Amino acid sequence: MKVIKIKDMIRKDVPIYYRKLYTGVAVIEINNKQADFRIDFSIEYKPTGQKEINISFIDKVDYPLIPITKDLKTYISDLDSAGGLPIDD
Repeated sequence: MKVIKIKDMIRKDVPIYYRKLYTGVAVIEINNKQADFRIDFSIEYKPTGQKEINISFIDKVDYPLIPITKDLKTYISDLDSAGGLPIDD
């Protein structure tokens, strides 16, 4: 299992400055086959400076969710650190 990319990412408008909401399509390789899953995810910045990332799957995933969620959180955190997430429209 490997996260290839998240495509079609859109940032949703939220009036709370420390929370960012996104929607997109996660492209994940499972058993040497690529599958697309629609996801919603949020990044919330805590007062301590930590990021809390929450992911919800819109499509049904026929694979254990814990490893997929863990890898997606790492991928999203790396994208955020590198400035690869969409900014406000």
